[in-house]
This record gives sequence, structure tokens and C-alpha cells, in this order.
Amino acid sequence: MQHTTGKEYLDHLLARKGDFIDFLKQLTLAESPSDVAEAQIDVRAIIADRLNELGFALIKIAGRKHGGHLYARPKQRLRGRNHQMLLGHFDTVWPLGTLNDMPFVVEGNVVRGPGVYDMKGGITQIIFALEALEYFGHEPSVTPVLFTNSDEEIGSRDSTRHISRLARRMNRVLVLEPSLGPDGRLKTARKGGGRFTVRVKGKAAHAGLDPHRGASAILELSHVVQALFALNDAERGITVNVGQIEGGVRANVVAPESTAVVDVRVRTQSDAERIEKAIHGLTASVPGTKLEIEGRFGRPALEPTPRNRQLWNLASQLAAELDLDLNEGLAGGGSDGNTTSLYTATLDGLGPVGDGAHATHESLYVQETLGRTALLALLLMAPPIEHSLA
Repeated sequence: MQHTTGKEYLDHLLARKGDFIDFLKQLTLAESPSDVAEAQIDVRAIIADRLNELGFALIKIAGRKHGGHLYARPKQRLRGRNHQMLLGHFDTVWPLGTLNDMPFVVEGNVVRGPGVYDMKGGITQIIFALEALEYFGHEPSVTPVLFTNSDEEIGSRDSTRHISRLARRMNRVLVLEPSLGPDGRLKTARKGGGRFTVRVKGKAAHAGLDPHRGASAILELSHVVQALFALNDAERGITVNVGQIEGGVRANVVAPESTAVVDVRVRTQSDAERIEKAIHGLTASVPGTKLEIEGRFGRPALEPTPRNRQLWNLASQLAAELDLDLNEGLAGGGSDGNTTSLYTATLDGLGPVGDGAHATHESLYVQETLGRTALLALLLMAPPIEHSLA
């Protein structure tokens, strides 16, 4: 098989710039908010049709509460080969009708619209990288499969079980989430995230006549909030944020109940386990009150493990073929790459270069994103990762 250089891939993709934008527009116009299952049917069908043309067998996986997911693998594949997974999502944070106020627009090198950056641009990259391999007559030695889900923006609660099962069988996972910042850093680390709810049960009493007969759930919650904030550790990258509180019935009544909702972010799985234990270990200090604590870490941290570093180093070497200045960074939010990193080599942030994820200025830089698509093609053609380094 004749070797195709990075420059040849890039020239081919640049020649297809118009097609790239047209397909991205098609995906964007098929609005697909996470919480409207029927709205996700069209975008999934668009992706499926293109993969079918590429010779992929399609498995549509029904969602429990959402629009379902799509798994694709080549119809013709050699047994015994390693596999690599292209991972992404086709749901967005934008409600139906957003296009009326935030239309798909092309302004020179910049494309704007709901979901172009996070992450319909990444799905477009997957399709065009695979089509580039087909154009040059290349078959990767590590068989590519694809998984796209419909619930990533709301925590992947339904799809995580499928992603975990697949990741265990993969040599590596390439995550097409958008890159980090306008300079396009890859996400070689992501914080893990947890959500906890602390409910305090107290006893109501008249605040003026007999407050001693009551037990203030709000007073107890104030102690809990201080204990939670004491868990913050900037040096270790641990953030514990009490983002919502509520409680009481009226000003002249000792509060019989109160609630706090807590968001936690950590860099390492060991810190996740320690913080989760500390939160569930909180006890009431105000007599007559008790705590009820729910929650856990829904996404583990994506850490720079040896196998993940090996994949990053490979990407860095291949980027040199394209004269790309590749940099890396830590993302505070999570993705499905956090999950796959538990089981196999994972590289995240391979998706579009742009700005404004979840913001009204969401945008994608076409030229830079085509460069990343050429990098993706090179990664797909790379030999297997050596898992003895894991």
C-alpha cells in the first residue's frame, strides 16, 4: 500500500472545503437538543446514510429516555485485528428553534451556528477523514468503528454502559470533542465530575414563642456548607461548589428542612474516591437534625496515564507532518473520553478548532479544522498502541 503523506491528505481535504461546509450545514440544520428524542432522528439518519455509503454496517441502539445511539463498523473487516473507536455525540445544548436567532452562517474562514463547534463539526471530521482514506484506497491496520450518542450533553446516563462495553475491546479511542480554546489544544486531561444533594431534616417550631422546641435545618446546612467548602484544594485542582440551596417555610418558623446541591470536580480518581467518601461521611452537628446525602461521581477523571501519553506523543509526531503546532491542556468539564480512559488509550479534543461551546458566539474555524481532519486520517492509519505501557 502506497504511503500517503499528511500534506496529501490535507490538500485533498482543502479541495473538499465546500463539501465539508455543506455537510456541516446539513447536520446543523437538523436541530437535536438532548431532551427532545424525536428531534434527534433526522441528524442520526444523516450520519447513518453517509456511513452506509462508506461501507459501514449500522446498529441503531434505542435510548431509554433519549433519541438512541448509533454504532457503526465496516461490513468487510479482517478477523483478529485491533479496533479503534471514533467517539462523538450528535445532541446539542440548544433548544428547538435556536436557528431562528442563531442561524448557520459562513463568514470567510468562520462558520457560526448552534452545535457547529460542539460537536457537529467533529462528526463532520469523522466522515471526511474516513472518506479521505477511501479516496486514497487505504485500509487501516487498526479497524475503525464509530459510536455516537444522543445524551452526552446531559451526562451520558443512558449511553455510558454501551461506551464502557465497547472501550474494553478497543486498542484506542479518538474523541472528536472540540479542541480547547481558540488555539486548539488537545484535551490530554479532564476533570472528573460529581453531583451530590444534601438534605437536612430538622423540626419546625414558632421562632418567637418556642424556638427551643425546634431544630433548625438551615442552621445545620450552614455548617454543612462550610464543611464542603473546606474540601476545596486549588493546588490539587479540587473544586467543591455549593451551587444551590433552599429551605424553610417562612421567616417566623424554625426551618424543618433544607437542601444543598453540590458540584465537585477533581483531577484524579483517587481524589474522587476520597472526596466522595468525605461528603457521604458528613454528620449533623445541630441537635435534633439529621442529614440525608445522595450522589456520586458520574464521570471519572481523564488522567495522563502512560498509554494516554503514548497516544498524545503519536499525535504530536504526526502533526509535524502537517506543520501543525500541537499543544495540550486540562479541561474542567468532562466527556465520554473520561469513561473510555478507564479501559484504553484515549485522546480527546481532536475535534474542531473554534470557540464558544454552549455560547451564542459558537463558531468553527474551517481551515484549522480541516488540518485536524488530516491529522485524524493519519491517526487512523497508525499502528496499534502498545498496551504494555498502560
